Amino acid sequence: MKFEDFGVVTFESTHHALNGEKSFKDKDIPFKTIPTPREITLSCGLSLKFKLEDLDAVLELYSEEKVAIKGIYKFIMEDNIRKLIQIV
Repeated sequence: MKFEDFGVVTFESTHHALNGEKSFKDKDIPFKTIPTPREITLSCGLSLKFKLEDLDAVLELYSEEKVAIKGIYKFIMEDNIRKLIQIV
């Protein structure tokens, strides 16, 4: 199985995650709602997964929208090891 690099937005609550979905849709940013990855423990159970090529749009969205996010993370494969990098 090939691992793809991706970004994840985590939220304070499920309510905020649902608002996040709406914001992504309104800005036409492709995403997938996923369970929060196990590497990230302090957030609600839902997160939004997005392509890293959309990172600038995601950062801009959250600076404009003021949605209550818990964090924005990057998952990358480096030396055959999955790494987590916190962006926000």
